[in-house]
Amino acid sequence: MTEHSPLKKELSVGDVSARSGLPISTIHFYEAKGLITSERNKGNHRRYARGVLRKLAVIKVAQKTGIPLEEIRTAMDRLSSDKTVTAKDWKDLADAWKEDLDERINQLIRLRDIMGSCIGCGCLSVTDCDLLNPDDTVQKNGPGAYFLNPDVKLKQEK
Repeated sequence: MTEHSPLKKELSVGDVSARSGLPISTIHFYEAKGLITSERNKGNHRRYARGVLRKLAVIKVAQKTGIPLEEIRTAMDRLSSDKTVTAKDWKDLADAWKEDLDERINQLIRLRDIMGSCIGCGCLSVTDCDLLNPDDTVQKNGPGAYFLNPDVKLKQEK
């Protein structure tokens, strides 16, 4: 097997970049975030198991669906760092993300359906805004200016 054979057991970061189509900086970023791992050879160069290519594909698909990197990292932690992602692994990941993706889809549908009624309102009535504050859920934070994202916890709630 030659040094540039596509069947090498370990890949350099350049090989991974060429095979995945991702810039080297992205591969390093994913590694720094704990999404993928590498080993160092005697020359202190990164070497990636071939399975990293499928992991990178999973990461990119998950990102395109809007799954945050932290959730992707948590999912990647459940997979062996040296094995290729299998069809069963992918199904398990997809099943775990399905509920979140369904909710995102429903939010987008609601946004699409009510966006036309927002034109001209100017968001002057936060309590009546079906887009930013459905059912006046922000009121639980009390009076005053608060983030309209109910997932953001106020400092006093921590």
